[in-house]
Amino acid sequence: MTEPRKAFSPPSGAIPPPIDWAAEDARVATEYREEARLRARRELAKALPPRYASADTDLPELAAWAAALAVKDMTNGPAKGPALLLLGGTGVGKTHAAIAALRRYVAAGGDATPVMTTAPDLYADLRPKSGKTGDVSLERYTDAKLLMVDDLGAAKTSEWVEEVNYRLINHRYNHELPTLFTSNVPPRELGAVLGERVTSRLTEMCRMVVLKGPDRRRAA
Repeated sequence: MTEPRKAFSPPSGAIPPPIDWAAEDARVATEYREEARLRARRELAKALPPRYASADTDLPELAAWAAALAVKDMTNGPAKGPALLLLGGTGVGKTHAAIAALRRYVAAGGDATPVMTTAPDLYADLRPKSGKTGDVSLERYTDAKLLMVDDLGAAKTSEWVEEVNYRLINHRYNHELPTLFTSNVPPRELGAVLGERVTSRLTEMCRMVVLKGPDRRRAA
């Protein structure tokens, strides 16, 4: 009867094969990206209002932006890239389109967890409160890997509002952080409503997409 084969064991004192550190680094990086992608999908799904849970878009500018940003995540680490400014009247679908672009981004493999807010909610969060400084909250928005600000220009203009807009947009402009803005303000009135310094940066950093049509809410 043939004896079973014994598992090979290297002789005592044998040198183990060298570790391929490049391959090990690549494996760890792949696992990290996959975890980040899954986390981004979960966090976006939790953050979305039920009305926009299945939002999608056929606007080529938004689909192209989402796909290009996701590719950058997969190849070059944290994405740097242009922002988007969606302009249009009330009810034309700006919020729906912006959220649809975020959903396309994570579906394409993007790994940034988007931070979403409206401009009025942003200002409410940053207003000084007892025991809390505004700068702590502002960093959540200035440093977000991917940020969406809905209804920019909807709040009543003041020096404080203009300063918050400038600090937020100037930081993201300087660091080339991808951002989505929506606004009801007509293009020619942006300077008067948001201030020339803010508008100048938005004009350079953003691809402007104008949505037209009737108020969908009233039509419904």
